[in-house]
Amino acid sequence: MDTVQGSLEEAAAATFTRPLPKTARAQMRFLVHQAKGSTRAVAGLLGISQRTVERYLTGQFKRPRPDLAARLTEEVRKRWQPRVRERARQQAATTGGLVIETRARFGFTAAPGTTDDSRIRRITQHLPPQYAARLFTAQAAGADEQQLREIAAEGLQDIYFKDRGRRAEGLQVEFTDIDYVTIDY
Repeated sequence: MDTVQGSLEEAAAATFTRPLPKTARAQMRFLVHQAKGSTRAVAGLLGISQRTVERYLTGQFKRPRPDLAARLTEEVRKRWQPRVRERARQQAATTGGLVIETRARFGFTAAPGTTDDSRIRRITQHLPPQYAARLFTAQAAGADEQQLREIAAEGLQDIYFKDRGRRAEGLQVEFTDIDYVTIDY
């Protein structure tokens, strides 16, 4: 994953206690149940006709075309086990924190006479719960990718580069050119 947003979503999906429904019929049934029985709402969500949704529910259609299959799986994943997902986020935000692994370009703004040349680094670092809470709050508020990157950069700056304030006092870290970022909690 090359985005913080995508990595947070993948980390949430890793907390599921049951697998996603596999067949298109089971996925449609789940979405219709989530929409309180409205096949019209599911049709609008997936960009297909209401009759097509009904045909999947009755078993007349079994194999969706690839683009519909991808949309269907994505919509089910977004709505699958919300309480399990919330419990895992709550634990990460209060006690556990999260682990961020990334390979990206880190540049610095530091005191004169120090090197501030940016370079690619691979970092795996545990971030404390307050950074997890800030990331989850920003994500829930609809923050864009840049804002999420700034929070992650601030966490890495404080924990990895500044060693919780024990060194590099004036250092400011820039988190750019992300090759990949993986978050786990």
